Amino acid sequence: MTKRVGILISGRGSNMRSLIAAAAVPGFPAEIELVISNVGNAEGLGFAAKADIPTIVIPHKAYETREAFDRALDTALNNAGIDIVCLAGFMRILSDWFVQRWEGRLLNIHPSLLPLFKGTHVHEQVLLSGMRVSGCTVHYVVPELDAGPIIAQAAVPVAIDDTPETLAARVLVEEHRLYPAALKLLAEERVWLENGRAVFARS
Repeated sequence: MTKRVGILISGRGSNMRSLIAAAAVPGFPAEIELVISNVGNAEGLGFAAKADIPTIVIPHKAYETREAFDRALDTALNNAGIDIVCLAGFMRILSDWFVQRWEGRLLNIHPSLLPLFKGTHVHEQVLLSGMRVSGCTVHYVVPELDAGPIIAQAAVPVAIDDTPETLAARVLVEEHRLYPAALKLLAEERVWLENGRAVFARS
């Protein structure tokens, strides 16, 4: 059965675009049914609308608490019959309540090889460290930031003359390939969350 996917964005939604493109290919096991942004003028909303995907704006500033905002997200996702939620440049830390409610069905992509370089300003962190390899990670979302069980990773070389911008661009190419592949695994139930670990079906 094809899984119904909701995507949360706050900006241009470049990873959202890669998921939409993948889902448009016949036989892909998931369909993008809803895009939600907490920012009314997020560029990704226009792209989603042109792809005939329903969009909703839920401004976080309209809610007094983080959990109240998250409950509004949850209501919108449930009303659309969403099975899986993908974070794609969603610049809000989700409450434990929301994360636990969507446990095993909530994915994020992070622009480093986790567990290295969590948080923000990742590419600057990588360059300062002297690492010669970086990459990206798709993981389950858990209450602790950037600490969920890993589903997939991709590595890229770090050039001696890299800037945060050039490294980010190289990593982003892999993000756009990796995220749809990880979503496919989850939608086909070839990976699942069990006792805090990502478990993979034997091929």
